[in-house]
Amino acid sequence: MVSYADFITVLFAFFVVLFATLNQDNLAISKVSRAIHNGFQNLGPFSGGESDMGAARLNLERDASTYSLPVQPAKINKSDATEATGVDIAELRRQLELAIGKELRDGEVTIRVTPEGFVISLRELGFFSSGQATLRPGAAEKIERIAKVLSQHGFNLRVEGHSDNQPIHTAEFRSNWELSTARAMAVLLMLVNHSGLDPSHISLAGYGEERPIADNSTAEGRKQNRRVDLVVVAGVLPDRRGP
Repeated sequence: MVSYADFITVLFAFFVVLFATLNQDNLAISKVSRAIHNGFQNLGPFSGGESDMGAARLNLERDASTYSLPVQPAKINKSDATEATGVDIAELRRQLELAIGKELRDGEVTIRVTPEGFVISLRELGFFSSGQATLRPGAAEKIERIAKVLSQHGFNLRVEGHSDNQPIHTAEFRSNWELSTARAMAVLLMLVNHSGLDPSHISLAGYGEERPIADNSTAEGRKQNRRVDLVVVAGVLPDRRGP
């Protein structure tokens, strides 16, 4: 009976590994491997004579970080998010809703929590004309209201430019990399030069079309991907300024 049980267990493990391989998901394979290892460790013959057989639960669901479309915001509870980012998420959200409530309702600005931090997305809809990196009239005032909230906390902030996957070739921009970076720079300069945020607490990144949050095959998805994200990243930079 022991030999038969071992045979069945090995056969089960063999088919599970085949299934995971067919899904071509390295992270899932890693999870399966660990689960099988733990299962063997809990078997009587492999654990120093214990008779109880442990059942390893296999999670073969795709990890959201391994593919791009569609990308769903991570589900993070308040306590975990606060601990990870050093930010009171509920309080920051409340302050932003007071400052830019209309823009949030109109969809010009969205806010979400990700594993990287608290994200404030400035949609192209309310801040830039198509294919341009110059702020639209009224956009600066919206950014200043956001900056007023952020400046109260001394956050470490990353300004990220993003685009959709439609090619761009103009006299000003040869690629989506250049367009997304230029838009991020326009927002960063507004934050530093006109809103008083400490430049030592801000960084900049341009990702082009490489980090979509929606499906680029639809017009609505492309609208969501054309954005500048203000990412409140984990931790607060120390003040390195002299007296």
